Amino acid sequence: MDLKITGQRFIVCGASSGFGESITRQLVREGANVVAVARRGDLLKDKFSSFKKSVECIEGSLIYRETLDKVESIAKKNEIHGIVFNAGGPPTGTPLQTNMDDWDAAWQLVMRWKINMALRLTPYFVENGYGRLLFIESQSVKQPLPALTLSNAFRAGVTGFAKTLAHEVASKGVTVNVLAPGSHETPAIERVIKNNSSMKDISFDEAKAEMEKNIPVGRMGKAEEFASLATWLLSPHSGYVTGQTISHDGGSVSGLFG
Repeated sequence: MDLKITGQRFIVCGASSGFGESITRQLVREGANVVAVARRGDLLKDKFSSFKKSVECIEGSLIYRETLDKVESIAKKNEIHGIVFNAGGPPTGTPLQTNMDDWDAAWQLVMRWKINMALRLTPYFVENGYGRLLFIESQSVKQPLPALTLSNAFRAGVTGFAKTLAHEVASKGVTVNVLAPGSHETPAIERVIKNNSSMKDISFDEAKAEMEKNIPVGRMGKAEEFASLATWLLSPHSGYVTGQTISHDGGSVSGLFG
Protein backbone atom coordinates (compact mmCIF):
# COMPACT_ATOMS: atom_id res chain seq x y z
CA MET A 1 0.00 0.00 0.00
CA ASP A 2 1.23 3.47 -0.89
CA LEU A 3 0.72 5.50 2.29
CA LYS A 4 0.98 8.75 0.30
CA ILE A 5 3.39 10.39 2.75
CA THR A 6 6.34 10.83 0.41
CA GLY A 7 7.81 14.27 1.03
CA GLN A 8 5.66 14.92 4.09
CA ARG A 9 7.35 16.06 7.32
CA PHE A 10 6.69 14.65 10.79
CA ILE A 11 7.88 15.40 14.31
CA VAL A 12 8.70 12.27 16.31
CA CYS A 13 9.41 12.68 20.01
CA GLY A 14 11.52 10.21 21.95
CA ALA A 15 13.05 9.09 18.65
CA SER A 16 16.35 7.66 19.88
CA SER A 17 15.00 4.24 20.93
CA GLY A 18 11.96 2.00 21.20
CA PHE A 19 8.74 3.06 19.53
CA GLY A 20 10.06 6.49 18.55
CA GLU A 21 13.04 5.03 16.72
CA SER A 22 10.94 2.41 14.92
CA ILE A 23 8.32 4.95 13.84
CA THR A 24 11.04 7.28 12.56
CA ARG A 25 12.60 4.50 10.50
CA GLN A 26 9.23 3.42 9.10
CA LEU A 27 8.34 6.99 8.10
CA VAL A 28 11.68 7.40 6.30
CA ARG A 29 11.19 4.08 4.50
CA GLU A 30 7.87 5.44 3.24
CA GLY A 31 9.58 8.52 1.83
CA ALA A 32 8.79 11.01 4.60
CA ASN A 33 11.07 13.49 6.37
CA VAL A 34 11.34 13.44 10.15
CA VAL A 35 12.25 15.95 12.82
CA ALA A 36 13.56 13.55 15.48
CA VAL A 37 13.63 14.79 19.07
CA ALA A 38 15.40 13.14 22.01
CA ARG A 39 17.39 14.02 25.11
CA ARG A 40 20.54 12.23 23.93
CA GLY A 41 21.58 14.02 20.78
CA ASP A 42 24.70 11.88 20.31
CA LEU A 43 22.66 8.68 20.32
CA LEU A 44 20.04 10.24 18.07
CA LYS A 45 22.58 11.30 15.45
CA ASP A 46 24.31 7.92 15.61
CA LYS A 47 21.05 6.03 15.07
CA PHE A 48 20.12 8.07 11.99
CA SER A 49 23.55 8.89 10.56
CA SER A 50 22.64 7.16 7.29
CA PHE A 51 19.44 9.23 6.95
CA LYS A 52 20.92 12.74 7.16
CA LYS A 53 18.87 13.98 4.22
CA SER A 54 15.62 12.69 5.71
CA VAL A 55 16.08 13.12 9.46
CA GLU A 56 16.73 16.40 11.28
CA CYS A 57 17.85 15.82 14.86
CA ILE A 58 16.95 18.02 17.83
CA GLU A 59 18.60 17.38 21.18
CA GLY A 60 16.68 18.32 24.29
CA SER A 61 14.16 17.30 26.90
CA LEU A 62 10.59 18.11 25.97
CA ILE A 63 9.75 19.16 29.50
CA TYR A 64 11.84 22.28 28.90
CA ARG A 65 10.55 25.35 27.10
CA GLU A 66 13.75 25.70 25.05
CA THR A 67 13.18 22.35 23.34
CA LEU A 68 9.54 23.14 22.60
CA ASP A 69 10.62 26.49 21.17
CA LYS A 70 13.01 24.72 18.78
CA VAL A 71 10.26 22.39 17.60
CA GLU A 72 7.76 25.21 17.12
CA SER A 73 10.28 27.27 15.15
CA ILE A 74 10.57 24.41 12.67
CA ALA A 75 6.78 24.24 12.36
CA LYS A 76 6.72 27.96 11.58
CA LYS A 77 9.25 27.59 8.77
CA ASN A 78 8.18 24.25 7.29
CA GLU A 79 4.79 22.62 6.90
CA ILE A 80 4.43 19.78 9.42
CA HIS A 81 1.99 16.99 8.57
CA GLY A 82 1.97 15.12 11.86
CA ILE A 83 3.37 14.72 15.37
CA VAL A 84 4.14 11.61 17.41
CA PHE A 85 3.90 12.41 21.14
CA ASN A 86 6.13 9.81 22.75
CA ALA A 87 8.26 9.65 25.91
CA GLY A 88 9.26 7.34 28.72
CA GLY A 89 7.13 6.73 31.77
CA PRO A 90 7.46 7.68 35.46
CA PRO A 91 8.75 5.39 38.24
CA THR A 92 6.64 2.48 39.46
CA GLY A 93 4.83 2.50 42.78
CA THR A 94 1.50 1.90 44.46
CA PRO A 95 -0.60 4.95 45.43
CA LEU A 96 0.62 4.98 49.03
CA GLN A 97 4.24 4.63 47.93
CA THR A 98 4.09 7.95 46.07
CA ASN A 99 4.46 11.49 47.37
CA MET A 100 3.55 14.87 45.91
CA ASP A 101 7.03 15.39 44.48
CA ASP A 102 6.51 12.19 42.48
CA TRP A 103 3.18 13.52 41.19
CA ASP A 104 4.65 16.89 40.21
CA ALA A 105 7.50 15.21 38.31
CA ALA A 106 5.17 12.75 36.57
CA TRP A 107 2.86 15.57 35.46
CA GLN A 108 5.82 17.21 33.74
CA LEU A 109 7.13 13.99 32.20
CA VAL A 110 3.93 12.34 31.02
CA MET A 111 1.30 15.02 30.44
CA ARG A 112 2.24 18.70 30.62
CA TRP A 113 4.66 18.90 27.67
CA LYS A 114 2.25 17.00 25.42
CA ILE A 115 -0.55 19.45 26.10
CA ASN A 116 1.86 22.36 25.67
CA MET A 117 3.12 21.09 22.32
CA ALA A 118 -0.39 20.30 21.10
CA LEU A 119 -1.63 23.79 22.01
CA ARG A 120 1.35 25.36 20.27
CA LEU A 121 1.25 23.35 17.04
CA THR A 122 -2.39 22.41 16.43
CA PRO A 123 -3.22 25.94 15.19
CA TYR A 124 -0.69 25.43 12.34
CA PHE A 125 -2.49 22.22 11.34
CA VAL A 126 -5.86 23.95 11.45
CA GLU A 127 -4.51 26.79 9.33
CA ASN A 128 -3.19 24.31 6.76
CA GLY A 129 -6.38 22.24 6.82
CA TYR A 130 -4.50 19.02 7.51
CA GLY A 131 -2.69 17.29 10.36
CA ARG A 132 -2.16 14.09 12.31
CA LEU A 133 -1.63 14.06 16.08
CA LEU A 134 -0.73 10.66 17.52
CA PHE A 135 -0.17 10.08 21.24
CA ILE A 136 1.76 6.97 22.31
CA GLU A 137 0.48 5.99 25.75
CA SER A 138 -0.14 2.53 27.27
CA GLN A 139 -2.68 -0.24 27.61
CA SER A 140 -3.08 1.12 31.14
CA VAL A 141 -5.48 3.77 29.79
CA LYS A 142 -7.97 0.93 29.26
CA GLN A 143 -6.94 -1.41 32.04
CA PRO A 144 -4.83 0.09 34.87
CA LEU A 145 -1.67 -1.85 35.65
CA PRO A 146 -0.63 -2.77 39.22
CA ALA A 147 1.99 -0.51 40.81
CA LEU A 148 1.97 1.93 37.89
CA THR A 149 -0.05 4.56 39.73
CA LEU A 150 1.55 7.63 38.18
CA SER A 151 1.42 6.25 34.64
CA ASN A 152 -2.16 5.03 35.07
CA ALA A 153 -3.32 8.47 36.18
CA PHE A 154 -1.53 10.79 33.78
CA ARG A 155 -1.75 8.65 30.64
CA ALA A 156 -5.49 8.44 31.18
CA GLY A 157 -5.49 12.23 31.45
CA VAL A 158 -3.65 12.56 28.14
CA THR A 159 -6.23 10.28 26.54
CA GLY A 160 -9.05 12.47 27.83
CA PHE A 161 -7.33 15.55 26.45
CA ALA A 162 -6.77 13.88 23.06
CA LYS A 163 -10.39 12.79 22.78
CA THR A 164 -11.65 16.28 23.57
CA LEU A 165 -9.21 17.94 21.17
CA ALA A 166 -10.21 15.49 18.43
CA HIS A 167 -13.79 16.74 18.54
CA GLU A 168 -12.69 20.36 18.34
CA VAL A 169 -10.55 19.98 15.21
CA ALA A 170 -12.22 17.07 13.39
CA SER A 171 -13.87 19.33 10.80
CA LYS A 172 -10.53 21.05 10.04
CA GLY A 173 -8.85 18.03 8.46
CA VAL A 174 -6.93 17.29 11.67
CA THR A 175 -7.12 13.90 13.40
CA VAL A 176 -6.12 13.09 16.99
CA ASN A 177 -5.62 9.50 18.11
CA VAL A 178 -3.99 7.48 20.87
CA LEU A 179 -2.10 4.21 20.54
CA ALA A 180 -2.17 2.04 23.67
CA PRO A 181 0.68 -0.49 23.48
CA GLY A 182 1.05 -3.54 25.67
CA SER A 183 4.35 -5.38 26.17
CA HIS A 184 6.78 -5.00 23.27
CA GLU A 185 10.42 -5.96 22.80
CA THR A 186 11.87 -2.53 23.53
CA PRO A 187 14.49 -1.23 26.00
CA ALA A 188 11.68 -0.15 28.31
CA ILE A 189 10.27 -3.67 28.69
CA GLU A 190 13.76 -5.10 29.15
CA ARG A 191 14.11 -2.95 32.26
CA VAL A 192 10.79 -4.30 33.56
CA ILE A 193 11.86 -7.90 32.92
CA LYS A 194 15.21 -7.37 34.66
CA ASN A 195 13.39 -5.88 37.64
CA ASN A 196 10.97 -8.83 37.81
CA SER A 197 13.88 -11.23 37.44
CA SER A 198 15.68 -9.67 40.38
CA MET A 199 12.61 -9.46 42.59
CA LYS A 200 11.61 -13.08 42.00
CA ASP A 201 15.19 -14.43 41.88
CA ILE A 202 14.66 -16.05 38.49
CA SER A 203 16.52 -15.73 35.20
CA PHE A 204 15.79 -13.04 32.62
CA ASP A 205 14.39 -15.65 30.22
CA GLU A 206 12.16 -17.11 32.93
CA ALA A 207 10.83 -13.66 33.82
CA LYS A 208 10.15 -12.91 30.15
CA ALA A 209 8.36 -16.23 29.64
CA GLU A 210 6.23 -15.54 32.70
CA MET A 211 5.11 -12.23 31.18
CA GLU A 212 4.47 -13.73 27.75
CA LYS A 213 2.24 -16.51 29.06
CA ASN A 214 -0.27 -13.84 30.10
CA ILE A 215 -0.43 -12.41 26.56
CA PRO A 216 -3.11 -14.20 24.48
CA VAL A 217 -0.97 -14.31 21.31
CA GLY A 218 1.81 -15.90 23.37
CA ARG A 219 4.58 -13.40 22.71
CA MET A 220 5.56 -9.78 23.05
CA GLY A 221 4.98 -7.36 20.22
CA LYS A 222 7.69 -6.04 17.95
CA ALA A 223 8.35 -2.32 17.71
CA GLU A 224 8.26 -2.65 13.91
CA GLU A 225 4.69 -4.01 14.05
CA PHE A 226 3.66 -1.11 16.23
CA ALA A 227 5.37 1.36 13.89
CA SER A 228 3.42 0.05 10.91
CA LEU A 229 0.11 0.85 12.58
CA ALA A 230 1.39 4.22 13.78
CA THR A 231 2.56 5.16 10.29
CA TRP A 232 -0.83 4.31 8.80
CA LEU A 233 -2.52 6.52 11.40
CA LEU A 234 -0.15 9.32 10.38
CA SER A 235 -1.07 8.96 6.72
CA PRO A 236 -3.91 10.44 4.62
CA HIS A 237 -5.59 7.01 4.62
CA SER A 238 -6.64 7.50 8.25
CA GLY A 239 -8.70 10.63 7.68
CA TYR A 240 -11.91 9.05 9.01
CA VAL A 241 -10.26 7.74 12.19
CA THR A 242 -10.13 10.30 14.99
CA GLY A 243 -10.72 10.46 18.73
CA GLN A 244 -9.81 6.79 19.04
CA THR A 245 -7.66 4.91 21.54
CA ILE A 246 -6.38 1.84 19.73
CA SER A 247 -4.76 -1.06 21.56
CA HIS A 248 -1.70 -2.88 20.24
CA ASP A 249 -1.30 -5.47 22.96
CA GLY A 250 -1.68 -9.01 21.62
CA GLY A 251 -5.15 -9.19 23.18
CA SER A 252 -4.02 -8.39 26.73
CA VAL A 253 -6.84 -5.97 27.57
CA SER A 254 -9.80 -8.10 28.55
CA GLY A 255 -12.60 -5.54 28.19
CA LEU A 256 -15.06 -5.52 25.28
CA PHE A 257 -13.50 -2.38 23.83
CA GLY A 258 -9.89 -3.45 24.33
